[in-house]
Amino acid sequence: MSTKASALSPVSERRVFPWREEVRIAVVIPAYKVTERIREVVSRTPRWVYRIFVVDDACPQDSGSAAETMRDPRVVVLRHSENRGVGAATRTGFRAAVDAGCHIAVKIDGDGQMDPTMLETIVTPLLREEAALAKGNRFWHVQALREMPRIRLLGNVFLSFLLKMASGHWHVFDPTNGYLAIRTDVFQMLDQSHLSDRYFFESSLLIETGAYGFRVVDVPLPARYPGGESSLSIGHTIATFPWLVGLGGIRRFWCRHFWLDFTPVGLISMTGAPLILWGLAFGGYAWWKSISTGAPATAGTVMLAALPFLLGAVFLLQALAMEASGSFNGRIGVYDLRTILKKDKDRHPGSDGWLIERRDHSEP
Repeated sequence: MSTKASALSPVSERRVFPWREEVRIAVVIPAYKVTERIREVVSRTPRWVYRIFVVDDACPQDSGSAAETMRDPRVVVLRHSENRGVGAATRTGFRAAVDAGCHIAVKIDGDGQMDPTMLETIVTPLLREEAALAKGNRFWHVQALREMPRIRLLGNVFLSFLLKMASGHWHVFDPTNGYLAIRTDVFQMLDQSHLSDRYFFESSLLIETGAYGFRVVDVPLPARYPGGESSLSIGHTIATFPWLVGLGGIRRFWCRHFWLDFTPVGLISMTGAPLILWGLAFGGYAWWKSISTGAPATAGTVMLAALPFLLGAVFLLQALAMEASGSFNGRIGVYDLRTILKKDKDRHPGSDGWLIERRDHSEP
């Protein structure tokens, strides 16, 4: 483990975060065709994790039963009656973490590609109240990148740029990385209907946190590729992700800069967009008229189309630069974490744990 991670061991971290032991951290493992590796993932999960929610997404291999054989008292297996996707399974686990009174929920895939021993590293920004969501970034480790399949590497670079624009998190890279930690009060505030049930889940989560102005940080985490069957179709990803990113980006921009708040980015964009539309519309009309009549457009006509277009482009670039500066996504949580811990202690004096409410978590 890195020096930073070692410095934040359960013993030494008490000095850094005197209230750390009061924070309940849950791990959520969506389980589908991971019978061979789910036991290893559970066994490598640090002992200080409060609950491990394994969500069996109607797995034909019964991955949930494999996790139950571990006889780890922290493991709670939740089952979907039908396959609903990794996003739906993750949301089921996150809701269970909320019901269990956990303050932070961490998603780890059950296929062994994510190292559970790196949990301290990824939850540290949340414990330090530096971010509302922390996610892994495989692109910090050049050596590990050499092990990444080339098609996956190129796809991640392309999707990263699209997600930067759509989510407003311009400092975040590797958007499809599913190793992430989120504060449960932040998760509850998000509009659940806009979180994807399938492989777009991580991207939709970034877009949704951007809509509410929550801060997201990258944590350097190397990837592992132990082999095994992948359920992700590259063709389906290429066909659907850009479309979903575009629609999500439009909604995020509207919510962040107009609906939930009226920001300078919204004002500048509202000024620049009509100028560009006018330049395109009038320029197109003038060009069509010139072609139809054979008469060249006058200098004044050209300027009347070009000048608004160029001015509008400058406005939009300025809006883009302002958003990329990172000053618009600074919210850490809905409430102060230490205030939440104090209220929890007042509600449950002298209690070391929470009673998990047994209910059907398969419903939205």
